[in-house]
Amino acid sequence: MQTYLDCYPCVLRQALEAARMAGATPGQEHEIVLATLEILKSLPEGATPPAIGTEVHQIVREITGNQDPYLLVKRESTEKALALLPDLYALLDQADDRLEAAIRLSIAGNIIDFGPNPEYDLWQVVKRVSRQAFAINDLPVLRKRLAEVESVLFLGDNAGETVFDRVLIETLEGDVTYVVRGGPVLNDATREDAEAAGIDQVAEVIDNGARVPGTILSKCNPEFQARFRDADLILAKGMGNYETLSTVDAPIFFLLQVKCPIIGLDVGAKVQSIVVKKGNYAH
Repeated sequence: MQTYLDCYPCVLRQALEAARMAGATPGQEHEIVLATLEILKSLPEGATPPAIGTEVHQIVREITGNQDPYLLVKRESTEKALALLPDLYALLDQADDRLEAAIRLSIAGNIIDFGPNPEYDLWQVVKRVSRQAFAINDLPVLRKRLAEVESVLFLGDNAGETVFDRVLIETLEGDVTYVVRGGPVLNDATREDAEAAGIDQVAEVIDNGARVPGTILSKCNPEFQARFRDADLILAKGMGNYETLSTVDAPIFFLLQVKCPIIGLDVGAKVQSIVVKKGNYAH
């Protein structure tokens, strides 16, 4: 997905928020904002929002010396999600269609996102998404593909959301490989965050080698690139993965909540919509 002019103020807001999360001084905040403006002034053609975010968060780390500004909020998000786990299992047990229910729960968890920075009540979001109509519903195609493959490559998104992904993984048949970021960036899940959610108990956990709030294949390590290239089915969670992979030739299904009007315009759904969307090359 391309970067739109409407993305610029959002990038600046995120830069300032990240600076403050990192404990920046007023002088450092000013330096970070000016550096972000320089990034926006010199964007290469075709740069995606997560590519910009990667540069911004690197600047924040370099200027403040804080390598994981979102560490505490990631832990808090995971703890809050784990506290809901018995209720999530109860919803799953009550469902007539366990796969659809588990996918809905995984999408509900996608609300945990400090990029667009929504205010939300997590349990209210779970209840809304459990009964909300899909704005884009490629679930029948996904269901068919899941029955045909023996393994799934699952691209995670945010810490805390990982708990909801765990519920979905436990519902899937076959082997699942869960992919996290190669290092802290924003509140995206790392190996530590996945293990805190118990993902390592239900799936193989690997990292992609890149500190990017999405999946830019050229920045990922060779092991992940090979896994991605050979995957029979890929589940990609969240907006960052959509932004970076929406035009990639691969058997991808995107699972997300639309939290940004610009992404909504690109994906074809309104803000607060829930989406199960096959990629251009998924069959």
